[in-house]
Formats: sequence, C-alpha cells, structure tokens
Amino acid sequence: MKLILAEPFKTLWAGRDAFAEVEKLQGQVFRELAARRTLRTMVEGQPYFVKIHRGIGWGEILKNLVTAKLPVLGAGLEWQAIQRLQELGVPTMTAVAFGEKGSNPADQHSFIVTQELTPIVSLEDLTLDWVKQPPVPAIKHALTVELARTVGAMHRGGVNHRDCYLCHFLLHTDQPITVDNLKLSVIDLHRAQVRSTIPMRWRNKDLAGLYYSALEIGLTQRDKLRFLKAYFQQPLRQILAEQTALLSELERMAAKLYARKQRYGDAL
Repeated sequence: MKLILAEPFKTLWAGRDAFAEVEKLQGQVFRELAARRTLRTMVEGQPYFVKIHRGIGWGEILKNLVTAKLPVLGAGLEWQAIQRLQELGVPTMTAVAFGEKGSNPADQHSFIVTQELTPIVSLEDLTLDWVKQPPVPAIKHALTVELARTVGAMHRGGVNHRDCYLCHFLLHTDQPITVDNLKLSVIDLHRAQVRSTIPMRWRNKDLAGLYYSALEIGLTQRDKLRFLKAYFQQPLRQILAEQTALLSELERMAAKLYARKQRYGDAL
C-alpha cells in the first residue's frame, strides 16, 4: 500500500482509513463511472479535485488491450506524471493526497487529490471565438510559443500526455495577460506515461491531438511554423529539412481525428 498525505488531509485523516475517508468527500461530480469518480470538493474553505479509481476488472483490461488501447488502472500514472513535471519545472497541478492499495490491477483501489487551479481559462475556451474575433497578434504569438515550450519540455522530460488537447492547458488569469506574463499549466494527466525517453509514436500522437484540437481556431501557416520552432528549439530551416515526414504524418493524423469527429461528434 502507498499513502502520501499533505495538509489539510494529513491532519484530517490522521488515525483514519484514508481510502474510506476519500469516498466520503462530496461535491460537484464531473465523472461517475463504475471504476472512476471525479469531483470538485471544498475542504476547510479551499477547493480540490478528487479522482477515485476502483478496479476495472480483467474483462475491461483485456478489452482495452485487444483494441490496442492502454487501460487506466489507477491514480498512480497521474501522481507520477505530476511529480516528473514538477521536477522539470513544467507548471501543473499540486497533488496533496495520494493513495494506492492492492497489487492486482483488476481490483486496485487508488485516489489522488489536487488543489484547484484558479483563476484560469482553458486554451480551448480562450480560442473559441478567435475566428470571428481574432486576438491581439502579439498575444497569439506569445501563447503559441509558450504552448510549444510547455509541450516540448514535457516531451523532452519523458512525459507524454495521451489526451493532449487545448482543453488540458490552462492559462492563469490572476494577473493581466501580457506578452511577457503568460503561465500555462498542464492538467488531466490520468492517462499520461512517464519514461526516460518517450517513443516517437507517442510523441506524435500528442502533437497530432494538439494540432487537431486547434484546427478550427484560425491558425495561419506562420502560427504553425512558430510553434514548431519553439517546440524543437531549432532553426526553422533545419526543422523543415529534417522533419518533413513528421509534418506530413501530423497532418494525416489530425485529419483522421477531425474526420472521426465529423462522424461521431466529440466522443473520441
């Protein structure tokens, strides 16, 4: 069993069964499945997000593997990803409680509690009306570069997100948004993978997902090149010479995701 508690949960749950206590937390429920529950709760006047994972059973695990999907078995992935991103200096959530018990992945019980990031706006919401109401060009350029730096640092540090969309990057709004004052945080890391080096396949999946999620916000060719230059941290001429195959692959993968969205809606 693993159990790591910071305040206020270290004191509140002292001498108690943390796995039972986390199940008692109430609040706004964002996701309710047989094997996973996500909610926002208030504890001692402060907001937190809680994710509780219960065993998904061998049947579900095998179904995922047969369809070439990696199942989410517990909160451990998110805990590891948060720790690695913090080591890398990539802004993300702050975990204040983590628990995991049971060695059998089919019936493991785990949870993670993170501080709510506020005030913020997701890049998905921020860019929603960019086509009709274009942003100040300098802000758009700065955001593009900051997003590329964030994703690049995450990937170079061995973390691939697996849900790498604009909605999972939050812009902090506690201070005026200026070219020189932008902070993005990465969230929703429950599917993330942590390695010393991420395989190119998973890197490309992240980049394609991000590109797909930005297809309808009015990006120009210069915006795309600006992102690539900041992501690879190389001269643009070198990138275009060495990454031709990658760029074609990202276009293909993003187009495939977009076509699927047209057929099935947002249930990707």
